Amino acid sequence: MDLPDEFVSGMAARDKTVTAAEAVALIRDGDTVVVEGFASQCFAEELTLALEARFLQTGTPRDLTLAFTVAQGNRQGRGSDRLCYEGLIKRAIGGHWGMSGELGKMAVENKIEAYNLPQGAIAQLFRDTAAGKPGLLTSVGLDTFVDPRNGGGKINERTTEDRVELITVGGREYLFYKAFERLDVAFLRGTTADPNGNITMEREALFLESLAIATAVHNAGGLVIVQVERIAEAGSLRPKDVRIPGVLVDCVVVSTPEHHSQTWGTQYSPAMSGELRVPLTSVPPLELSVRKVIARRAAMELRPNAVVNLGIGIPEGIASVAAEEHVLSYITLTAEPGVIGGMPTGGLDFGSAINGDAILDQPAQFDFYDGGGLDAAFLGMAQADAGGNVNVSRFGPKLAGSGGFINISQNAKRVVFLGTFLAPSRTEVVDGHIVVTDGVAAPKFLACVEQRTFSGQYAAAAGKPVLYVTERCVFRLTPAGLELIEIAPGIHLEKDVLAHVGFTPIIDSEPKLMDERLFRDEPMGLKDDLLTVQLDARFTYDADRNIFFINMEAMSVTTTAEAEAIVAEIEKRLAAVGKKVPVVVNYDNFYLAPDLADTYTAAVRSLAERFYTRVTRYTTSSFMRLKLSGHLNERGLAPHIYESHQEALDWLSTTDNGTDAKR
Repeated sequence: MDLPDEFVSGMAARDKTVTAAEAVALIRDGDTVVVEGFASQCFAEELTLALEARFLQTGTPRDLTLAFTVAQGNRQGRGSDRLCYEGLIKRAIGGHWGMSGELGKMAVENKIEAYNLPQGAIAQLFRDTAAGKPGLLTSVGLDTFVDPRNGGGKINERTTEDRVELITVGGREYLFYKAFERLDVAFLRGTTADPNGNITMEREALFLESLAIATAVHNAGGLVIVQVERIAEAGSLRPKDVRIPGVLVDCVVVSTPEHHSQTWGTQYSPAMSGELRVPLTSVPPLELSVRKVIARRAAMELRPNAVVNLGIGIPEGIASVAAEEHVLSYITLTAEPGVIGGMPTGGLDFGSAINGDAILDQPAQFDFYDGGGLDAAFLGMAQADAGGNVNVSRFGPKLAGSGGFINISQNAKRVVFLGTFLAPSRTEVVDGHIVVTDGVAAPKFLACVEQRTFSGQYAAAAGKPVLYVTERCVFRLTPAGLELIEIAPGIHLEKDVLAHVGFTPIIDSEPKLMDERLFRDEPMGLKDDLLTVQLDARFTYDADRNIFFINMEAMSVTTTAEAEAIVAEIEKRLAAVGKKVPVVVNYDNFYLAPDLADTYTAAVRSLAERFYTRVTRYTTSSFMRLKLSGHLNERGLAPHIYESHQEALDWLSTTDNGTDAKR
């Protein structure tokens, strides 16, 4: 059958593009609206302003529920603050509230129902809700204020419905976060759309949980609205560039540039969206201040090859210290919205990174964090108490929210909390010392924190190393509570520290002085500290397992004398053992001058014949694995070089004794 030309033309010309006013006109009373964004990143400001305008003009829609991982805002009226009208909002469920002061005020003043749940849990809940799952089962939040035994994340008396349950599985406690019952509208943002609603995000600094939200709202029969910068011809977008497929999108709104900035601080930077890399030599060092002292002391806890999260505020300074000390390339910095690698940004750009290696969806980033992928986390500290508990989420009438703090602090292998000793600090750095100044200040080390965002008891039971770093002193978490281990030069223990602490810290011995380099203008030489290991400390014999460990990590062998010194030290150690032993060698970040390849491998052969029953080598550098394997193969030595310490040990345990004497 032949169809009329105008009918065929109408089918081909399908276009989901509407105005912002037309899109928000579809929102009904009582809807749950998911507002995406991290500060202003991926935040659909055009849609939010249109919703505000509709409410002010018509008094509708009413009684909305807002759902968000991070309340968008700049603390100066933009973002979620534009929706803070009584009658418009009935309920809010979010992870971080601090950027929207008006929304937090409504919650604290009991004007709306309000929940504060871990940012990572909410991000993952969108994904789990999209898949039709009943909720999220996780240990994240145990023994914090989101634990049902401590309030279940309810912010005020008006909030009564339980969204978190305590469940025991296999004899272990977990928290169950219920899936969203209703998801009616999504406010999302992208860069380019085609008329069919396919969305790319090439100029966005983050992806967040845009796909998960679009899927969840669509699968719930809701309305997905996406704000973009531009419209492309149908069929012109590359499939791999499409982050939100058109089948999930109902409306596309083209924004004005002033309502589509990449971050609150930057209209657009291709270095933050990953479109190009820029030189980092322009990063200025921090001026010497108490904040830099704290960041420097925390940076001393960095380890080569570590994957690290930096929190907002003083922890941001660690990235600048690492750049100044030329150790940035030896660690991988991350931020919870999804960036891995590069130089994390701070201030109004926080959450992004310059020259990042990868940008993940936020739920995937928290999967990585929750599963133990972080070697260390450096986080802010507003209050701490005798048990090592930390509060960053609520102080009297101020609601900051937990954000990603609970996920990160609970699951990182090591945690360092940073903050000034008092608020404000009332200290200055003068001539290599800390000088206390006059003025009223609030204590931050209390008998009991106002709200428990981090559980010291939970961390101590797990054996997690935890430090609390201030400009005046440093504490360490023990099973018995906080132990004072360091004090700054110029600080009097009784008058300047203990008099301002609401409990009696453990002091087993005289606290040592904090490193004097922290208080001077010139760089500390942190790179040497991180990478230099004395030769005699690089060799260890484990008599119980009968394994000799050789640690060549970050070592450079550039002269014959250096190679001979290594051989001499190993000979001395193994001669003392008095028998041939299995050997494990770490070649991580090891450098061997090309002209020493023959000399070095000849030395290895000699050592193997005289002292080794077998040897395995490992490194995280694929280049070194290939390079060293080639030399070893050419000389008849087995190239057993593994990526991890455990792989090396596994190889030793499965290799027959006596079969690899020359390896």
